[in-house]
Amino acid sequence: MVELFPEGFEETERSGGVELAAYTNAQGEERLWHVFGGAQSTDVPDGWEDRWRTFHKPVRVGRLWVGPPWETPDARLLPVVVDPGRAFGTGAHPTTQLCLQLLQETERGSLLDVGCGSGVISIAAALLGHAPVISVDVEAAAIEATNENAARNGVMLDARLVAADDVLPPADLAVANISVDAVRALPQRIDVRALITSGYLVDQESGLMGFAHQQRVEQGSWAADLYVRD
Repeated sequence: MVELFPEGFEETERSGGVELAAYTNAQGEERLWHVFGGAQSTDVPDGWEDRWRTFHKPVRVGRLWVGPPWETPDARLLPVVVDPGRAFGTGAHPTTQLCLQLLQETERGSLLDVGCGSGVISIAAALLGHAPVISVDVEAAAIEATNENAARNGVMLDARLVAADDVLPPADLAVANISVDAVRALPQRIDVRALITSGYLVDQESGLMGFAHQQRVEQGSWAADLYVRD
């Protein structure tokens, strides 16, 4: 399916198996029959290509409103308007919300966003008064989305493409909403006074060499932690 439809397809759990579905035309249906020896087709209504937008709803985190550009921000809150594009991050995931919660409680200063995705955390940090904000990611699509969303919100970011093992730019505070293994490898790559980490479950410990644990917040089965340089 990845080879047939690299632009994307749906995967749905069904009783006794998994259903894979692609939005395509007659030529795509013919390719499915050729590869799998059979497929079921159903006409879809006009506008199917925009239906994914219904899954992206705005959220409130403290004094921040985080939502897509087709929603109207809450005038009482600080808006962070984000179109994810091809990058991860809409603000809806619990780990993003936990990072934004801790971010609002930290002292303002320079900030490094490790694994910036669509730029949600970077943009929120800039709007909250952190400066300068450096956004890094291993995916070019993430840097592109971050720059586009920064312009949409009228903030200045320094977005950089990096390799997975690069030494990262120094900052007062880093935020890393990434995998637990990547979090554990951060002490060898960063020079910061404080660090907010997430991207893992509550039963996963991410103790970091050289850092003292200060605070943990949880939402559902997800967790985020605040560390300070030991």
